[in-house]
Amino acid sequence: MTKTRDFKQVVRARMAKTGESYTAARAALLKQAPPRHASAASRSTTAPLSPVPAVAPAPAAPNVSPSDYARIAGMSDESLKARTGCGWEKWVHSLDNVNATAWPHREIARYVHETYKVPSWWAQTITVGYERVRGLRDRGQVRGGSYRVQKSRTFDAGVGALFRATREPRLRAKWIPGVKLVLRSATSGKVVRFTWSDGSSVEVRFTSKGRGRASLAIEHSGLAGKEEADLVRMSWSERLDRLGEMLATE
Repeated sequence: MTKTRDFKQVVRARMAKTGESYTAARAALLKQAPPRHASAASRSTTAPLSPVPAVAPAPAAPNVSPSDYARIAGMSDESLKARTGCGWEKWVHSLDNVNATAWPHREIARYVHETYKVPSWWAQTITVGYERVRGLRDRGQVRGGSYRVQKSRTFDAGVGALFRATREPRLRAKWIPGVKLVLRSATSGKVVRFTWSDGSSVEVRFTSKGRGRASLAIEHSGLAGKEEADLVRMSWSERLDRLGEMLATE
């Protein structure tokens, strides 16, 4: 509450100075960004991310120290720094300084991508890790409170075979039996989307791994809680086992 009140005071101060409306002043402040830094590939040393001084930093989540950030975020500092130029402590500090805990997921990711020229996938990685560190989501949880499960596996089969095994009801029933699925959309050789019998959502994507090999990646979202997500994760492991057996015999 204090952070929100402080930010509103900053907005009102700008309104008094510039004559802008509240919405325009707020938008202008949120767009203020730290100085741009070169990517990790184009510099030998990493400069610290600069704060935006107009907004008070967010308080640290209880019992979380910077040494725990990588563990909570789910990615090592080394991997993140190699791809983005900075480790978790600097990213968390930078996002705290623009009050990012008050932003929706999409806004944080857009800010990271546009301000620091971080590729979209890594901007998403930073955003999810930051949300975990600041207690905005659990592992596998999305900001709305629901959970999602992701599983992938590579098979000795081409993309076409995996797509048919997922798209065609007769084949799909052999490795996903006993579940009523509603097909929402399908793009040949790329993606199939279903609505699960409980209303949750399943997206299956296919990627070639070379001649005669391809991967299948599943994202099952809209799950009610962590326990359900854990059960769904185990179920998908079993289903992928069955898919492998089916492909080996056909």
